[in-house]
Amino acid sequence: MPATRTPAKFYSPLAIGAPEPFRQLPVRLERMIHFIPPQNPKIRARLDEIVASVDVLLGNLEDAIPADEKEAARRGFIEMAEQHDFGSTGLWVRINALNSPWALDDIMEIVGAVGSKLDVIMLPKVEGPWDIHYLDQLLAQLEARHSIKRPILIHAILETAEGVSNVEEIAAASPRMHGMSLGPADLAASRGMKTTRVGGGHPDYGVLSDPQPNGSPRPFFQQDLWHYTVARMVDACVRNGIKPFYGPFGDFSDDAACEAQFRNAFLMGCVGAWSLHPKQIAIAKRVFSPDPNEVAFAKRILDAMPDGTGAVMIDGKMQDDATWKQAKVIVDLARLVAAKDPELAAQYGF
Repeated sequence: MPATRTPAKFYSPLAIGAPEPFRQLPVRLERMIHFIPPQNPKIRARLDEIVASVDVLLGNLEDAIPADEKEAARRGFIEMAEQHDFGSTGLWVRINALNSPWALDDIMEIVGAVGSKLDVIMLPKVEGPWDIHYLDQLLAQLEARHSIKRPILIHAILETAEGVSNVEEIAAASPRMHGMSLGPADLAASRGMKTTRVGGGHPDYGVLSDPQPNGSPRPFFQQDLWHYTVARMVDACVRNGIKPFYGPFGDFSDDAACEAQFRNAFLMGCVGAWSLHPKQIAIAKRVFSPDPNEVAFAKRILDAMPDGTGAVMIDGKMQDDATWKQAKVIVDLARLVAAKDPELAAQYGF
């Protein structure tokens, strides 16, 4: 195991004058992380409208940005951060990978110019805690230099086999850790998986039923390529008090499959997903907001067990302290959603 900081040092600032790290993450609604290319003037012209419709707005500087537009994307992000009020919407940036020729300038220029407005830096292709340690130390130095009073958090993307194998160490690497996202396309390439899809399932990955006695065709059931990785990521994140997210779904023509993939991630414990296309915003809102019927039932459990102990029967089903904890997760999330969404607040009865 690599050496780690002692408990006494873990929450100490890494630079003189840097803000003290958070002991707990700020409570934020983050159902979707909406990606935009900051160098695109048409999208930036609609920024106020976009900001009002999403939980997190992320300026993308990495994949999907051509090499000759990297500096324009960086300048565009700084300009949009300076010119707009983001209110309760989180402001994130995905920088280029640490081994790229652009990463250091991304960090130095953005933190220097708009670090006080920046909530999270998304770091791609994280392979181990050493990547987090490097960015952690550098951010502390820049926060001290630029008198930034609130720590900038780090969100890691799991998109290499080495990163997945080190997921627990990455999650525990720093109090600056915000969470993790699954990066299925790069991870598929890293593992040598035989798929060109960006997230979602594959028609050839599944199980075949036993032979039928009458010789009829055997049903084939498609399986989830990402179940193992999402489960590992969720466990590592929850153990360390940070947030797990599903990443991108690249087929913009298949809303049903996008919703199914998001819903699987939600049920497994993810708190949000990426939206790469405007229509995926509504899908993420729908999926990562609790169903009103589930909220109503969860409220009945909490009302029947005010102190969370004992056991009660509701609609013929036993509820105990374990289901009380499940109900509290749902109701707490519903209250967070209701604070931002008046329509859902009414449906939840808050």
